[in-house]
Amino acid sequence: MLLAALAMGLWTEAQTVPRWSTADLQHAINTTRGPVILNFWATFCKPCIAEMPRFQAMARRYRSKGVKLILVSLDMKESYPREIAAFVKKREIRSAVVFLDEQNADRFVPLVDTSWSGAIPATLFLYPAKNYRAFFEEELSGEKLDAEVRRMLGKNQ
Repeated sequence: MLLAALAMGLWTEAQTVPRWSTADLQHAINTTRGPVILNFWATFCKPCIAEMPRFQAMARRYRSKGVKLILVSLDMKESYPREIAAFVKKREIRSAVVFLDEQNADRFVPLVDTSWSGAIPATLFLYPAKNYRAFFEEELSGEKLDAEVRRMLGKNQ
């Protein structure tokens, strides 16, 4: 039991939060082939924090279906990397977390979705192989999140 706890602690400490540019975000959106969910959040956003456990549970539930979750932090530059890494460690986040190093929303918001006002939380569901794209600018309930993932994967998932 102690070994498992230590291994989990080391894994969390070892997780780094990469810095993404707008070009990196665009590349991720344009080159993904499998099912991916990009969730845009910040450590200061209460609705973002509230929905995060639902996203973590969903990522575990649909891992065998190839669903990837990327949590894209929109925190201020001053929060990177220390505050974001501490947040990830404290909440034992196992999904990929990246910091978008772009403070000008006019540069990245339209890349994600032209309807996005820039408010968070926001989530982009992509599955290009099935020509699937959906965007939500709201906190997602567990039911809505699960329903959207099932839609993305296909009705029989």
